[in-house]
Amino acid sequence: MPSSEQFDLNNPYIFKTKKGLGQEIVRQISEQKNEPGWMTDFRLQALQVFESLPYPAWGADLSELNLDDIYYYLKPLKDQKTSWDTVPDQIKNTFDALGIPQAEQRFLAGVGAQYESEVVYKKLQKKWEQQGVIFCDMNTALIKYPELFKKYFATVIPVKDNKFAALNSAVWSGGSFVYVPKGVYIDQPLQAYFRINAAQMGQFERTLIIAEPGSFVHYVEGCSAPLYRQNSLHSAVVELVALQESHIRYTTIQNWSNNVYNLVTKRAVAHKNATVEWIDGNFGSKVTMKYPCVVLKEPGAKAQIISIAVAKNGQHQDAGAKVIHLAENTTSNIVSKSICKEGGRASYRGLLKVAKNAINAKSRVQCDALLLDEHSRSDTYPTVQVAQQQVDIGHEASVSRISDDQLFYLSSRGLSQASARAFIVNGFIDAFVQHLPMEYAVEINRLIEHEMEGSIG
Repeated sequence: MPSSEQFDLNNPYIFKTKKGLGQEIVRQISEQKNEPGWMTDFRLQALQVFESLPYPAWGADLSELNLDDIYYYLKPLKDQKTSWDTVPDQIKNTFDALGIPQAEQRFLAGVGAQYESEVVYKKLQKKWEQQGVIFCDMNTALIKYPELFKKYFATVIPVKDNKFAALNSAVWSGGSFVYVPKGVYIDQPLQAYFRINAAQMGQFERTLIIAEPGSFVHYVEGCSAPLYRQNSLHSAVVELVALQESHIRYTTIQNWSNNVYNLVTKRAVAHKNATVEWIDGNFGSKVTMKYPCVVLKEPGAKAQIISIAVAKNGQHQDAGAKVIHLAENTTSNIVSKSICKEGGRASYRGLLKVAKNAINAKSRVQCDALLLDEHSRSDTYPTVQVAQQQVDIGHEASVSRISDDQLFYLSSRGLSQASARAFIVNGFIDAFVQHLPMEYAVEINRLIEHEMEGSIG
């Protein structure tokens, strides 16, 4: 079936702002989206906050990021689609190559696809719609579910949280809104895929997930971009609200090209006996600064953050995790893995904070780095703040290389040197891969194999 909407290769966007940022651009974005006045005001206030806040004085080098040389809004289609057949071929082929339509048919409860600034496709299986699950883009939620939207929007990550959260608040577009009713257990993942396809593009999706008491949802996020000489920016805000005894698992597999600055703010609030998991895979990008956070707000809440970062030449993966224990009998577990080659740099930057009220809090932090050559670098910047004595806290970090002894042992068992190196690397990342569904575990192994070309055969 041919696409119902034409796609002009010479002018592939319905609307495109000029480069740079100011009140005019913010108003144009809000006008294009037909937003209510309160959201326009919210955006303009966020712009003022953004302009008043400094760049972070720590972390990765952002000196080459020119925020005046970026397009802040590119609208690819007039309307969002609910059938792949009606998505223009130029866009559809991109997602076909990534396997998104096939994945939807095989093992997803719902799927969304964002191209540049807008979600071009979104669909949820009927059986979940019938149980009251909401899976749509944020702009649709703003219009169709205004009370629910306003109740939670910007409550987990306030505008003043940091400079790039404020930037996102001013120019946000696309992303996912997920609402899971009380007691609903979604036994298939929801997936959203974000694609930057234009040069000098800024993508600012915003995602909000609300899990009502006793519910479960697994949300999977994938990201990619082609390589251009000019830099692009990806600056998302993700807010999770896990209400009593609910369970949210959020999996990210990002494979940006090495001209993308990936500056993301992600945070969850876990209520009584709720569980939040961040499973975070960082590949590619020029710079990544991302520290998924869980606030354990009420008794019995649990957090698990498992991440892997792979850095090659010219890349700095400054990633990590934050957990804040505010209540008694809360538990957290952080496992961070990084692999560096060809002079790449990976940093673990973490915060573990235990408040005075957090009696019997338990936490374990484990940071492991694998260096594949003498030119690469790994750093660990842990911050631990404990205001309660009756707790159980542990932190350990290690840096290692593939040793000649390891290679000799595996070679003596019949493996080639390339196979032996691959065996060691796969064993190193096993703590991350084992938490993924089979389809994503296979994809991660392919990504690792691709990233390690020249190092593991």
